[in-house]
Amino acid sequence: MKRSFSNGPYPTALVVAGTALIAVTYGLVRLAYGLVLPDVQADLGLSASAAGGIASGASLLYCVGAIVGFVQAGRHPRVLVVAAALTAAVGSVGMALAPGAGVFGAAAVLGSAGAGLASPALVEVVTRNVRPAGVSRAQTIVNSGTGPGLVAAGLVALVVLPDWRTAWLVAAGCAVLAGAAVLLLDTKHATGTGTGTDTGTDTDTDTPSPRPTRSWFRRHTTPLVAAGLLGAGSAAVWNAGRAALVAAGADRTTSIVAWIAIGIGGAAVVLTARRLADLGLRRTWVVTVTAVALGTLALGLAPGRVAVALVACVVFGWGYTAATGALLTWTATIDPERAPAGASMLFVVLVLGQAVGAAVAGSAVDAAGYGATLMGAAVVTALALVAATRRTGGPVPARTEPPVRHGAGW
Repeated sequence: MKRSFSNGPYPTALVVAGTALIAVTYGLVRLAYGLVLPDVQADLGLSASAAGGIASGASLLYCVGAIVGFVQAGRHPRVLVVAAALTAAVGSVGMALAPGAGVFGAAAVLGSAGAGLASPALVEVVTRNVRPAGVSRAQTIVNSGTGPGLVAAGLVALVVLPDWRTAWLVAAGCAVLAGAAVLLLDTKHATGTGTGTDTGTDTDTDTPSPRPTRSWFRRHTTPLVAAGLLGAGSAAVWNAGRAALVAAGADRTTSIVAWIAIGIGGAAVVLTARRLADLGLRRTWVVTVTAVALGTLALGLAPGRVAVALVACVVFGWGYTAATGALLTWTATIDPERAPAGASMLFVVLVLGQAVGAAVAGSAVDAAGYGATLMGAAVVTALALVAATRRTGGPVPARTEPPVRHGAGW
């Protein structure tokens, strides 16, 4: 197996396995919470505010996982892969077997940690198994796993809902299989270049990036604020988008297809990547954040119009995925040498924003309804556009190149 995939720019089987692990931990576990939420609420009596609190806790534990992963990925990426698969699987099984809202919430929070652990681990695994010329392309492919994962979650939901417990059991099985595949295909345990031999250890010989300085943090002020606002504004769709469609009268199939549309929009970023690169970072940020805001606003204004809702979901999925990619490029533009640290920091702030946004959105739904909540979230997202007019993060060139190494699946 080690030799079978050594002639191309990257080991195809490993890249597929890594993409699958991202698809499961993000699309089938972390983000699928909002997909099954209406059925869970109906069965367990979960209020909108309680659902928002669970989503907020899940985002916080994701951040803990991401921080642990960033610190330990260079030394123990295989341990992190195991931890990611196990937390996603155990959390999913816990949700499937939950007798009440309390156990379900605790399991949902635990399952979300798998995504935070998987991302930095896969950065290291991919980098040390892939030839230098193919690393960037391989990381991009692995990073795209979230979109297909959302589509897969929607397809599973179409088959099994309203039996949401079965959906979580499927997710648990997929998490175990994807994690095992990554471990089996990680053949170069001790090298950071993808050209060494297998020593059977779980260490990385890459020289660590210099520690961020005070001025480095100061130059990241603007992208940090932008990431937090994007996270807070997008949380309403991720956690209450399908519930809003159901509340507006959409049938189960339509609301699930809308979720699949979000995944299709995210996957479509691959097709527009070159065009976005030609726009330059500043314009890319404006276009993608505007897409997130417009998609959220359309769902708030016309959740009962099927065609509008489906288009809004595609636009939202595309804008969110492309905007998170722009954040990666942004930190690499400020300081290419510390791009991995910048990527981790920005996405921790992004998900912390989602934690705050989920809690606020849950309370807002109980107080003002889904429409007003989504419209308010669109306004919060639009505030992230202000970052495009500021230069506290350092001058943004007209054209930028994406970082070579970045977090998979963010």
